[in-house]
Amino acid sequence: MGIKNKRLLILIATCSIAGVVLGGTTSWASTNQCLQAKNLTNECLTQDPVTKTIQGMSVGLLAGAGAAVGAAFQMKRQ
Repeated sequence: MGIKNKRLLILIATCSIAGVVLGGTTSWASTNQCLQAKNLTNECLTQDPVTKTIQGMSVGLLAGAGAAVGAAFQMKRQ
């Protein structure tokens, strides 16, 4: 495996990890904010906070990996 491939994998892994952390944190904060609201909605009461956090983490993973691939493609074009 060449040095360029290793750099690309490190870039994708780093951006993916950052996406997972940010996506999970955002979903968790959104759930907490929903539960602390004055007027609770039915959606807020029926959703499992852990499931919603995992969904946010998976979206963050995809967004981070996509951003890394896009950045690498852009750098390669220049």
